Amino acid sequence: MLDKTYPYYLANRPQSSKTMLEVRDKYSGKVATRVAVPEGKAVEKAIAAAVKAAAPMRNFKPWARQAVLRHCVQRFAERRDELALALCIEAGKPIRDAAGEVTRLIETFQIAADEAVRLNGETLNLELASRLDGYHGYTRRVPLGPVSFITPFNFPLNLVAHKVAPAIAAGCPFVLKPSEKTPVGALIIGQVLAETDLPQGAFSILPIDGAHAAPLVEDDRLKLLSFTGGQVGWELKARAGRKKVVLELGGNAACIVDADQGPHLKHVVERLVFGAFYQSGQSCIGVQRIYVHDEIYDALKRRLVAATRKLKAGNPKQPDTFLGPMIDEAAARRLHGWIEEARKAGAKLLCGGKREGNMLAATLMENVPTDANVNRMEAFGPFALLQRYRRFDDAIAMVNDSDYGLQAGIFTNNLDHAMRAWNELDQGGVIVNDIPSFRVDNMPYGGGKRSGLGREGVRYAIEDMTETRLMVMRER
Repeated sequence: MLDKTYPYYLANRPQSSKTMLEVRDKYSGKVATRVAVPEGKAVEKAIAAAVKAAAPMRNFKPWARQAVLRHCVQRFAERRDELALALCIEAGKPIRDAAGEVTRLIETFQIAADEAVRLNGETLNLELASRLDGYHGYTRRVPLGPVSFITPFNFPLNLVAHKVAPAIAAGCPFVLKPSEKTPVGALIIGQVLAETDLPQGAFSILPIDGAHAAPLVEDDRLKLLSFTGGQVGWELKARAGRKKVVLELGGNAACIVDADQGPHLKHVVERLVFGAFYQSGQSCIGVQRIYVHDEIYDALKRRLVAATRKLKAGNPKQPDTFLGPMIDEAAARRLHGWIEEARKAGAKLLCGGKREGNMLAATLMENVPTDANVNRMEAFGPFALLQRYRRFDDAIAMVNDSDYGLQAGIFTNNLDHAMRAWNELDQGGVIVNDIPSFRVDNMPYGGGKRSGLGREGVRYAIEDMTETRLMVMRER
């Protein structure tokens, strides 16, 4: 069970409120808990506290930052079951997948703990001419100062972790706005942070709606905005002023299955099913477009449809449930509408396509028109399309025929094809012999085109939250 209510956090301290936000169980629809909603000038107070905490956080020694992060690792491990249940309830995530996200939360904070004491600089040789004899250069990384974060509903723990943990490692005070659809995980993280010796004002966690979050975007006292979510991110960038902006805005990830994969179809299908339907497809790198060589297309299609039909959908609290609800009925209705549009435009429904409330069946289609929403846009639900190809060049072109460029996958034994995919696919990452949904929390993660700007991954996020400071010393 969840707590009856959860406070928000302002300058490290829990705060109550007369206004409460109901958080519903995404499967039953019943109110599961309530969280305090910041009122009045809470956002202004949080930013002011972060500004005031900039110097204390900058002077908070690397070993002390590491100790904070290690404390979080220990406490998250102790509260593993509670965190998984919170995810299962507030996000509708099947319990075994929720447990997996808790593991990634712990790993992300552990990676940040390791990186907190690796903020190294370099020594520069400045003696490039006789006039520069005796000059030496040194660099170090210094924190930017106060930063702001806005996170989405689909990974309420680990996407928060990918902003919060690097900020602590870098020495940046932060103000976080978690999704109002899934605020509980972030507030439990706040509970744990409140147990530490972080300087006063180092963090605030405010479950506010977008209408009240404008200062987190527009206030010039904040030196970086890191936003994960939809295409509204480009609008936020335009309003962000002089601050740095990092955007992760999703995709419609594609996967190529090469002609030589006939002997490996069992494994390929297992991975495609996971990538397309894990977490009801609500992942920025969920498998959405599958391009299969003509020689193995029919065999793969049979296996993939059969495996998809076997997926158990229902109550996410049951350990054998694979497919839980989408975040709300509006999201399920949107995707179901796109599926129907594609079907009426000539696409063939292979399985699924049915909706009941916010439960949408795992759906596969083929012969989808290239201009259909389920091909061009981010489905963000349990949907994938199949398309055959004959020449590898055609597969590369079909993957690149997208406004998004986050990650792509390719199953191949052909080293030349793997290298060409890496060279020619306009993606932030190319995963060879696995699905584009693969992610490890220390790797650079992000993309181009409509998928965003910059890279996450702990070390790469720390780089964005710090800047290079130079010192030149002359021998006397």
